[in-house]
Amino acid sequence: MRSAVREASGIRVLGGPTTTAPPSDASDRLPTIVLVHGIGTSHRYFSRLHRELETETMVYSLDLPGFGGTPKPAFTASVREMALLIANALDELAVRDAVLVGHSMGVQWVVELALLRPDLVSLVVAIGPVADSAHRTLAAQSRALAVDVMGEPPLTNAVVFVDYLRCGPAYYLAQSKPMLSYPVDERVAALTRPLLVIRGGNDPIAGDDWCRRLAARAPVGCVVTVPGNRHVVQFTAPKAVAGAIRSTIARMSTDQSTRR
Repeated sequence: MRSAVREASGIRVLGGPTTTAPPSDASDRLPTIVLVHGIGTSHRYFSRLHRELETETMVYSLDLPGFGGTPKPAFTASVREMALLIANALDELAVRDAVLVGHSMGVQWVVELALLRPDLVSLVVAIGPVADSAHRTLAAQSRALAVDVMGEPPLTNAVVFVDYLRCGPAYYLAQSKPMLSYPVDERVAALTRPLLVIRGGNDPIAGDDWCRRLAARAPVGCVVTVPGNRHVVQFTAPKAVAGAIRSTIARMSTDQSTRR
């Protein structure tokens, strides 16, 4: 990922037209892809996936307010407020019918955005979605995170921990409140766009049963599991995650052609 950086609606945006080399035949081009990080983190743990995708289409990675070293707002945004902020940024970027990829809490923001502004979205991708309805407490999520950290590669932990430090415990805890209260399993039931759930096979935060229940609640949903990986699967297995996204887009295109 090259370092094209701008700001849109208070969100740091990396990537875009200057970083991508799409196919000359526009019919072969993937939709614009927007990568939205989770609580405490930043675009950095999407960098490998960004590079995998940007050779085929336009890709934007976002740093939301208070994350990745960006200024912290004076208030804690609700999931709806953060989703609307992302929508404003996409409007500024003239993005429509994008593939919205969220990781962890980022899933909540992209799901809510797809409900509020379906014109901006063609597909919702939920990587390691939180929070499991059976474990929707700070203690349970903290235990699962600790288990995950023990199994992630050192480089993955280093990238994430640096972002946690930049976020700071106060802002992290403040953001955890809307994360734990957001009923993502209820909200996906109202989606008008397909939902692709991706999880690492050994992810203790987004378990298999939870991810399958989430996909089943969506009108159109499916699950892809990447064996041998954990919660930050987009960093540890970017080729597999990119392949799942490409395959789902291709399947959607085939289905649309069949219906015509």
